[in-house]
Amino acid sequence: MKYLFLVLLSFVLVGNANAQYWGHDYARAIDTAKNEKKFILVNFSGSDWCGPCIRLHKEVFTTEVFLKVANEKLVLLNADFPRYKKNQLPAAQQKINDSLAEQFNNKGIFPLTVLVSTQGKVIRSWEGFPSSIDAFNEDLQQTIQDNQ
Repeated sequence: MKYLFLVLLSFVLVGNANAQYWGHDYARAIDTAKNEKKFILVNFSGSDWCGPCIRLHKEVFTTEVFLKVANEKLVLLNADFPRYKKNQLPAAQQKINDSLAEQFNNKGIFPLTVLVSTQGKVIRSWEGFPSSIDAFNEDLQQTIQDNQ
């Protein structure tokens, strides 16, 4: 019983840690990235309508490999564009997300994941759900390494 409790607790903690990683404030992300000498990973998603977006968050952004890289090298920023009225964002957040879309996703691609420098320069972007989770994680790590 004690073992089962510890296993369940670890799943809760990992899930909660992942939820805390994703910020929504671009200005704060830039400040944090500069202070911690990290890159910014911006993910454009439609959390209540985009199947590949939902899968990306559940199947890629929760992997141990991704979370390790995120913790060490990334400030995570989610620009969500929900469609259902019950999930609409506050106007101020929607304005931030719209600005991010103008800057990094003017074609309206979902999901779109963009690696950005602290100067706002796009280093690399990934469209859609990756064909291989391992290949995505390896590509992300290599891109970071090549740009340090």
